[in-house]
Amino acid sequence: MDPLSDVLSLLKPRSYVSSGFDAGGQWAIQFADQQGWIKCYAVIAGGCWLAVEGVDNAVRLQKGDCFVLPAGRPFRLASDLAVPSVDSRTIFPPAREGGVVTFNGGGDLYLAGSRFAVSASHAGMLMPMLPPIVHVRSESEQAALRWSVERMMQELRERAPGSSLVAQHLAHMMLVQALRLYMAEHAGGEVGWLYALADKHLSAALNAVHADPAYRWTLKELAERACLSRSVFALRFKEKVGAAPLEYVTRWRMLLASERLASSGEPISSIALSLGYESESAFSTAFRRVMGCSPRQFARSGQV
Repeated sequence: MDPLSDVLSLLKPRSYVSSGFDAGGQWAIQFADQQGWIKCYAVIAGGCWLAVEGVDNAVRLQKGDCFVLPAGRPFRLASDLAVPSVDSRTIFPPAREGGVVTFNGGGDLYLAGSRFAVSASHAGMLMPMLPPIVHVRSESEQAALRWSVERMMQELRERAPGSSLVAQHLAHMMLVQALRLYMAEHAGGEVGWLYALADKHLSAALNAVHADPAYRWTLKELAERACLSRSVFALRFKEKVGAAPLEYVTRWRMLLASERLASSGEPISSIALSLGYESESAFSTAFRRVMGCSPRQFARSGQV
């Protein structure tokens, strides 16, 4: 698979909930840390402001717009950013499938969408690789994303045979659609793993690593894949991805290893060998450095 598919497949969307929000008058709602959750919504009527923690400028949402919050950060929705916020937990009851929450009488804004949980053990490492907000304004892209949102809501509401599997595929599809658009719109000098995928030089190196993570990559070989000198490649990779090239290789191997430790029942020695480590001890040292615990501790914890 390609790097984006690899990362999204490890996030394992699950625990889907679809709902609506109908607001009226002047209002502002603060949503706490969304760690482990990805939200995807469409503005069916009206408009509002969306402010995400760590993002300098708030986004104005209008009828037809779609937005995805892939990074799990706290955020705020408001009719007017000057209005004092109330805590979302005082407004929204425990999730009820297909339910609609009405606030201040409703009538001025209607949002519809879905949220889904992702693998807890991987979320902390993978979600920061994604942008904090994807705002979809293109009419053609809106239509595709809105169809996914509406279809997921229908699947979750009707609970027909196979609905969970359909919801999982729709969750992946929504993310891929939104992130593709984001990459196309923001290709350039921005920093982040997703931007590295849009860089023709760095993406060649990333694709090589994801295609064969067990290979004993060197800085020289990865630079050659990127068609850059070693010094230029190392500097550009660190600036974009936030990690040195070989550090990224190790981190990706450990994410793959953690997935197998939690779900496959394979011996640690076998996993170590398949990911390019000559000894279990060398693998265990690298795993502890990246994941914060030994492979055995991770496997016993039942994470993922």
